Amino acid sequence: EILKKQDHEKPTLVLLENVNGWLTSNNGDDFRLTIKALNSLGYACDVISLDAIRFTPQSRPRVFVFGMQIDHPNQDALRLIRRPESIATKTLKNTLESNFDLNWHILEIPEPPSAKKSGLSKIVEFLQDDDERWWSHEQVSKHLEMMHDTHRIRILNHIDDKNFTFRTMYRRVRKGKQRAEVRANDTAGCLRTARGGSSRQMVVQIGKGEVKMRHMTPREYARLQGVPDDYPISLGINQSLTGFGDAVCVPVITWIAQNILNPLANQLLVNK
Repeated sequence: EILKKQDHEKPTLVLLENVNGWLTSNNGDDFRLTIKALNSLGYACDVISLDAIRFTPQSRPRVFVFGMQIDHPNQDALRLIRRPESIATKTLKNTLESNFDLNWHILEIPEPPSAKKSGLSKIVEFLQDDDERWWSHEQVSKHLEMMHDTHRIRILNHIDDKNFTFRTMYRRVRKGKQRAEVRANDTAGCLRTARGGSSRQMVVQIGKGEVKMRHMTPREYARLQGVPDDYPISLGINQSLTGFGDAVCVPVITWIAQNILNPLANQLLVNK
């Protein structure tokens, strides 16, 4: 609707971002209708899937659509499904196979960096043992009991380490029962908005004979989104967590700008 209202002043290039579930919502109709709407406004499209885990220690898969006002789109839709998994998941390829009839212009896109397998421990804020943000022993014990054996072992394997190991944890409902689930490596799960206790990601500190738990801080959310430490965080905890949890990951957008948007914008300006 915004682009329609701009009429002849529409931008030559647009970028849309959405969650991966958008590809299959309403049996794929939502995705198809979006591309058709962009096509109707004069935009040929390209689309990739990209995970922030390639840039920061946070798993955050997202879909990015590029809309371009271009005179002669290449319509090479088959190239979309030949792309590597790093920028085209199986879900995206399956969705595209039923949308070859739409107006596509496929770009030359390099492979992104390899996925990170560590880095959480480098962004965790150090809290003193008596910091009130650490949970009580009762809360820690309760969450250990909420874990499946597989997840509990991920913690107990490190309890006697001389150095601290950090893991992130979520609360999930599995088969009608609330569970505490721990990630297997030194990375975080996808950040979310702070709508409730189960949506807030937690930090588990393991080592030196002890297990400590707490909620992740706004600064840790910011770091996982690639926000530098000199960026001021002046809002309350929930507002800050919601803001960062609903944001795009800065290094992802930087990579897209440097490798896709800027070269494309220069090309469109030359051909204009």
